[in-house]
Amino acid sequence: MPQIAIQVENLDKRFDDIHAVDNISFNVQQGEIFSLLGPNGAGKSTTISMISGLLSPDEGDASILGHSITQHGADAKACIGIVPQEIALYEDLTARENMEFWGKMYGLRGQELRQRVDEVLQMIGLTERQKDRIEKYSGGMKRRVNIGVALLHKPAVIIMDEPTVGIDPQSRRHILDGVKELQAEGATILYTTHYMEEAQELSDHIAIMDNGQIMASGTHDELVRLIGRQDQIDLQLSAPSEQVIAQWQEIPGVAQVAVENGLVTILADDSNVILPRLFDVANENEVRITAVDIQEPNLESVFLHLTGRALRD
Repeated sequence: MPQIAIQVENLDKRFDDIHAVDNISFNVQQGEIFSLLGPNGAGKSTTISMISGLLSPDEGDASILGHSITQHGADAKACIGIVPQEIALYEDLTARENMEFWGKMYGLRGQELRQRVDEVLQMIGLTERQKDRIEKYSGGMKRRVNIGVALLHKPAVIIMDEPTVGIDPQSRRHILDGVKELQAEGATILYTTHYMEEAQELSDHIAIMDNGQIMASGTHDELVRLIGRQDQIDLQLSAPSEQVIAQWQEIPGVAQVAVENGLVTILADDSNVILPRLFDVANENEVRITAVDIQEPNLESVFLHLTGRALRD
């Protein structure tokens, strides 16, 4: 049976009046990709900062391959590679020079360091650009070097905090494929994201976070089953209308309604039955529905079901 690589028990963290992480617990099995999925401000980064030893928890503990972060922090840190959300590179150094610097911080020297830098540059697809300074790199290339630095010492556990934020689709695809390759090589990966499609594609298990709490966790299929057979209906209106929204919420079979940036998201028992009634209400209020998209239950629907608002928030 797979062993537990990361064990989180009752982690809690406050910053003045903000309860950033509220008594959360979860386990990550060796060799799996486990995603923390939630909007900005959900507590994902604070959680992994505690797990990786960058922040001390107010309460609770976590262990990495059996090493407690509060009691044996150095041993726990030695097991992990961290990919922070912010780029942690020296802009005036080349990619190779950055890797050599950070490799020495991990204790690598001489031929071992040179060989490992070569391997990682090949892995992230930047061998031919290794002598260019980081300041000349695109955002996506910087992200790839950021990831490469975390892999130099061949960590058993890799923690990635929103590694694809703000990059182009091609670089994102390269990173996602790289994450899968790392798992295939035996790594355990704790991955944070607010992109539903990333969590769905990558993860063996997903924990949905909001307001510092884990709202639900499980496989993708287990989470989707939480809302049964409800359809998700996304609509756009010709003009905002609180009256239309209020009346839609009263229609039998409508479970939830959320509005974000002009897009209305509805969870309904049967879209075929509900949709004509949505149009009737809009027409009665002289508001036009300008776009409709009906989806099978997905992680967006689950988040709406659990929190009452869209994951896009």
